[in-house]
Amino acid sequence: MTKIYTDFEKDTSELKQTLTTLQYQVTQKAATEPPFQNEFWNNKEAGIYVDIVSGEPLFASIHKFDSGTGWPSFYQPIDAQFIQLKSDLKLLTPRTEVRSRYADSHLGHVFNDGPPPTGLRYCINSASLRFIQKDNLHTAGYGKYAALFDKNDQ
Repeated sequence: MTKIYTDFEKDTSELKQTLTTLQYQVTQKAATEPPFQNEFWNNKEAGIYVDIVSGEPLFASIHKFDSGTGWPSFYQPIDAQFIQLKSDLKLLTPRTEVRSRYADSHLGHVFNDGPPPTGLRYCINSASLRFIQKDNLHTAGYGKYAALFDKNDQ
């Protein structure tokens, strides 16, 4: 089971054993997985996406949209307290990197070309995420997020 995010302590040797090579490269080395060849780019199930390393709640399916890029895209996080934004100058064009707050996992990047209401596109690597279906939120310890879906079931 993933450690609880509030008391998370990163152990690199443990991560190398518990994560796949791709998950490790993406979350710890800021790699990018291939578009359209990742687990969640086309996932349409209701639920939330949490950090694969720490379990921090990051994004909800109700905020997901098809950006046409081949990666899961969201117009907002579940709660901004679990996200940190950092300047990324690795390419010619400056970008804004998205990382998880407690595990400091590389998640992807955020761009200003998303839909309303925020105009943002959080372009996130599936390899940095674990998906928890709406019906499993309570048993997985994320019951407080079930209300997000009650509002949208109407």
